Amino acid sequence: MFPDQQLYAFARDDDYFFGVLHSRFHEVWALKLGTRLETRPRYTPTTCFETFSFPQPNEQKIDISTAAKELNELRENWLNPPEWTTTRILEFPSATDGPWSRFVVDPDARGIGTVRYARGEARDDDCAKKLAKRTLTNLYNERPAWLANAHTKLDRAVAHAYDFPVDLSDERILERLLALNQQRIVDEKTATKKQPRGSRAKTDEEFV
Repeated sequence: MFPDQQLYAFARDDDYFFGVLHSRFHEVWALKLGTRLETRPRYTPTTCFETFSFPQPNEQKIDISTAAKELNELRENWLNPPEWTTTRILEFPSATDGPWSRFVVDPDARGIGTVRYARGEARDDDCAKKLAKRTLTNLYNERPAWLANAHTKLDRAVAHAYDFPVDLSDERILERLLALNQQRIVDEKTATKKQPRGSRAKTDEEFV
């Protein structure tokens, strides 16, 4: 399966960013502001992501990162159970300025070295058949208790970061996020007016 033009990647490697985007707050915002493909919701970055106000970094950032890392590890373990998988080291030549640069070892004077990449694979054909059914869609359709609990923990940490009550309804979440969005716009315009010529106010993403 290959990605098409509808795939968007957010190039971040921190658990905090992952956690906020996987929280109920971003989900509610995205479902409201996203578009529809027939009856299915469609995530559109211009309306769902670019308009979304992240909480300002504070002491809750660590709690969000911890909860997000736990959620990701639980999901990965369900998707690829260690008893069904094995790791094979792939080796092939590549350059330090190529797409596999971070896996290149022992490069020569020309920057050519050997890629050593650990890839998870099914242990056998029977495991491969079982792994084919382990998808995020199937997981969230089943929504086992451990997954619900992990999301509850993450949502609680994100709510505290916003200084929101943890039991807000979807409507109240939208109201508060909209108010925050509008206040950020006012604050940015005010800060821009105060900036010396040639400088600018930071965006929300630069504060994250």
